[in-house]
Amino acid sequence: MENQTQGTLPDIKQTLVFNAPIQKVWNAVATSDGIAAWLMPNDFKPEVGYEFHLEAGPFGKSPCKVTELDPPNRLTFAWGKDWSLTFELTDLEGKTEFTLIHSGWDADKVTEFGQPHTAVRETMSMGWTGLAKKLAAHVEA
Repeated sequence: MENQTQGTLPDIKQTLVFNAPIQKVWNAVATSDGIAAWLMPNDFKPEVGYEFHLEAGPFGKSPCKVTELDPPNRLTFAWGKDWSLTFELTDLEGKTEFTLIHSGWDADKVTEFGQPHTAVRETMSMGWTGLAKKLAAHVEA
């Protein structure tokens, strides 16, 4: 960690194993309907370079852009002005290992809404725990 640049905060990273096949999990994280079922309403399309919005409730439409797409193993998109969100999936013979990586945190930056990254990161870290459980319930149903 000593080689991190000044102000950089660690990524939020969570890994879970779902009792669901990889294609079902992929459909939940890489389609508009799937993402809406556990994360937020959106106008996502699985195309590199595609610009879309997550409906972030009181924060309005949050701009995003697909930056990496490797079905059914990896999806990355830029979120807002600073963040990147990655979903990594690994097939475990009928089950799926799911890793979420929320990066781009910097103690010296604030969000589009003027909130310091340090405060938002803590809230988001707890929020992702609940959302991952919601995703698990969705794909294991």
